[in-house]
Amino acid sequence: MTQSTPSATAGFAQEVSGRLAQLADTAASGGFDEAIDLLVASIRAGGVIQAFGTGHSEAFAMEIAGRAGGLIPAHRIALRNVVLRGSRTVDDLVGADLERDGSVVSELLDLTQLDPADVFVIASNSGVNSSIVGMALAAKERGHTLIAVTSLAHTNAVEPKHPSGKRLAEVADVVIDNLAPYGDATVTAGEGDTAVSIGAVSSLTAAYIAQVLTIGVVTSLIDAGEVPPVYISANVPGGDEHNDALTARYGSRIQSI
Repeated sequence: MTQSTPSATAGFAQEVSGRLAQLADTAASGGFDEAIDLLVASIRAGGVIQAFGTGHSEAFAMEIAGRAGGLIPAHRIALRNVVLRGSRTVDDLVGADLERDGSVVSELLDLTQLDPADVFVIASNSGVNSSIVGMALAAKERGHTLIAVTSLAHTNAVEPKHPSGKRLAEVADVVIDNLAPYGDATVTAGEGDTAVSIGAVSSLTAAYIAQVLTIGVVTSLIDAGEVPPVYISANVPGGDEHNDALTARYGSRIQSI
């Protein structure tokens, strides 16, 4: 019997809420503290958080960098930069080939202003595509600390696609499990040959993780008597003035296209 839309929706809500509760418990027990401490140390040293994700994981980078309530010293590295600011053509953005192309990493980093104090935060549900693993390896080769957000269930069930044979989780200094299942989808609709898996969850858990990290950094700075560099929405009075004054400290280092 095919599962009805309300039943599938209710099932998805349970899958999401259960995972968010697990992540909240992890945060409460200090499971995110190591990553938060690394981000705090970077900001205190004048560093910038370099966030990277491809496909749907780019949404994680957008949660980290350049949004209201978020940290100002954060920069989103986007694949499209090699077209908008580099020498690649728009056709290169069609499909998934670019995120599977490890050669794009050097082009992206040539377009990124790096400081030794910068910390990389890379998100990938599968954690095996060449651009993701290549970026992780490049960050480590340059001496940067690396935090990974990935699905351990999925990444451990598939073969790496990077020539190194490594997964993102195997390169990172700190690994955060987004708790997405293998294949990402959490709900099954239909039966037998007509059954399909739906209800992808990784974007939702990754967004929660991004906000937990941001909240942790901000509260740590406040508890230490420091003023955290946080964006105010540009759509409230004084938002632009506040943001412009703080972004000026970092200039083009945090400009994302």
